[in-house]
Amino acid sequence: MKTEKKPLVIAIASVSGGGKTTITNYLNDKLNNSKVISFDDYDFEGPYDIIDWIDKGANYNEWNLDPLIQNIKLSLTEPLDYILLDYPFGYKHTKTSILIDLAIYIDTPLDIAMARRLIRDFKNSSTENILSDMKNYVLRGRRGYLEMLKTIKPNSDIIVDGTLSISKITDEIYDRILANDSIT
Repeated sequence: MKTEKKPLVIAIASVSGGGKTTITNYLNDKLNNSKVISFDDYDFEGPYDIIDWIDKGANYNEWNLDPLIQNIKLSLTEPLDYILLDYPFGYKHTKTSILIDLAIYIDTPLDIAMARRLIRDFKNSSTENILSDMKNYVLRGRRGYLEMLKTIKPNSDIIVDGTLSISKITDEIYDRILANDSIT
């Protein structure tokens, strides 16, 4: 009797503005029989002040990711080949790490990520709002970005250069996924 092969669960992480969502969606279009689950589609119980949480040691298990976990487990029962997680924590959350087969980090320099975030999030904002966000980034927010570089990036299976074009990043990850999938 032939047993069904379970879908390969691939987590894709980067800093805000680093390309997680864009690359995840491009990969979903390129891979056969895949599905995207996005962290941003949920309203999780977790630390109220992210920077305070980081300053206290960034215990990723403080986040209640049960709705995401339930969705991953349900998706594992579907006849899929791949589940793509647009997910910033990589292997750092105990309950999700056991479900992830491959963690990818898009290594985008902070200045490029910041420029992309400004373009994405502040299209119709006043100069005052943009300056206020920049001040917050310098005083506090940058620590969040550095946390990812310190903990998520080194714990990833594949690190991709975030300065490459979308197509080159997607192709590189696609090739690595297929190579990894043929091993398993």
